[in-house]
Amino acid sequence: MGQEINVLALVKGEEKYIFLFDDSRRTETLRMLGRFAADPELSFSWYDAAVLGQKVRQTIPPSDDATIEAMSAAIAPASAPNRSRRFNLPTS
Repeated sequence: MGQEINVLALVKGEEKYIFLFDDSRRTETLRMLGRFAADPELSFSWYDAAVLGQKVRQTIPPSDDATIEAMSAAIAPASAPNRSRRFNLPTS
């Protein structure tokens, strides 16, 4: 029997996003979700990436904490040092 392939699919209106990956490519799949979410030309949102990313993480055995940490870091949006705050909240 061959290697198992995981399938994630999202349908948003007329658009369909389908991700195929094997267990060794989970981290790369999470990075791809992040790239899609960061692309303003796609309707794929950070919420979509988070939901699908959670599905990817659910395929990991619970004993593999290091893999889970690495995968969580892979999908997190990069921090932008010149990014302005949305809210100015009092800190005291």
